[in-house]
Amino acid sequence: MAVFGAVLLVVGCLAGVLALLAWLGSRVRRRGVGGDVMGPFDEIWHPAAHRFRAEIRVYGERVVPPRSGEPEGVV
Repeated sequence: MAVFGAVLLVVGCLAGVLALLAWLGSRVRRRGVGGDVMGPFDEIWHPAAHRFRAEIRVYGERVVPPRSGEPEGVV
């Protein structure tokens, strides 16, 4: 019976750690923070996300600043 309790404790701790990491990963991706940290892992395991992040970075560099005297958002 003690072995069953020990196995249950180990499995419970492992599940807790994995749930914490999943929550942390979703929070980091939702906020857009940590792209440099998650970048190599996305490139390995989720290449589409890595390419998407690169396209967004390129698009952000291409945005034309508004001309002086015009309010932002009006093109």
